[in-house]
Amino acid sequence: MNLYLSDRISRIQTSQTIEISDLARNLLSEGKKVISLSQGEPDFETPDHIKEAGIKAIKDGFTRYSNVDGMPLLKKAICKKFLNENNLEYEIPEISVGNGCKQIIFNALMSILNPGDEVILPAPYWGSYKDMVDFAEGIPKIVNCSLTDDFKLTAKALELAINDSTRCLILNNPTNPSGSVYNFEELKSISDVLIKYPNILIISDDIYEYLIYSKTKFHTIAEIDINIKKRTLTCNGMSKNFCMTGWRLGYAGGPKYLIDAMSKLQSQSTFHPSTISQYAALAALNGGREFITEQKKSYIKRRDLTVSFLNKIDGITCNNPEGSFYVFPSCDGLYGKKTPDGKIIQNDIDVCKYILETAEVTVVPGSVFGMIDFFRICYAIDTKTLLEALKRILTVIHKLKK
Repeated sequence: MNLYLSDRISRIQTSQTIEISDLARNLLSEGKKVISLSQGEPDFETPDHIKEAGIKAIKDGFTRYSNVDGMPLLKKAICKKFLNENNLEYEIPEISVGNGCKQIIFNALMSILNPGDEVILPAPYWGSYKDMVDFAEGIPKIVNCSLTDDFKLTAKALELAINDSTRCLILNNPTNPSGSVYNFEELKSISDVLIKYPNILIISDDIYEYLIYSKTKFHTIAEIDINIKKRTLTCNGMSKNFCMTGWRLGYAGGPKYLIDAMSKLQSQSTFHPSTISQYAALAALNGGREFITEQKKSYIKRRDLTVSFLNKIDGITCNNPEGSFYVFPSCDGLYGKKTPDGKIIQNDIDVCKYILETAEVTVVPGSVFGMIDFFRICYAIDTKTLLEALKRILTVIHKLKK
């Protein structure tokens, strides 16, 4: 351990998804024809009307400081979005705007956790949740959610995980990495459990809200019961739904005491999010959603292609997810097989390394998301390149011997 570094920083790891994506970029720079199916980023451009709003903000001189946790004008638009689309009523002081949904969640965990507080994480989970809990000196309480339950937390599993140290539940819907979607009845059953435990806060991560491909209607847990809403931070952002990953703009609605605490923390860290990004987000929230419909049609075709292809591979099984832009196939059927150079595949990490080294395709091991025996593919990539990547994976898996 470096004596100049804190114990705190040693609690967390660099995002493994980002590490894999960086590795792919490095291989590309070396002339390798690597295809990345690892990073969760839409391949569509930010819509023109949003870009133009950002450019106009620059030209109009809106390049100075703004309010710490967001301009009132943007907060007003967020309140309108929550009311019209989620049946959630918030006032401007109950809204936080930050540098992406990740910062919003980080600020919340740093504001609510004391050493030893437990945070329930349904697995598979987005890997950053665990590291953020660790950094805030909390204890991640991992609840494994099986494939038979479509990787979703059940009321029974939640109740069994709760104890006197439970401080928070993080619920992601639609989910990363599995693409599962909670319906109203499932959220209601979870809400019914949480009603009995008034000291538990809920962080609802709805960043993939618009990316649902089935007939299931999106619901968020705060809309289920007013008493749940009073202790829920409903998080969202511009990255996935509006193709604005690089603009770094996230937001949340929640109880004023929590929003105030998060604002105080943000004032001493990053200060406000980019003023230009805020004006772009304003245009996005106040503008049309037609482009999302077209993007969803493309995502559905890519998802169906990916699921169909993977299920043709002996040793891999893939369900058909309802949302986000990921699939989460099992790979334990490949364990015990030998690679052409004699190595034995023993776990999900071995599978992903083998695919990278031989097919030059990056995918993410399930262990990054708290669930071994699976791996994640992001299909937010053009269909031609996606098909090439899937063909490469099929080819190298067929070279494994029993």
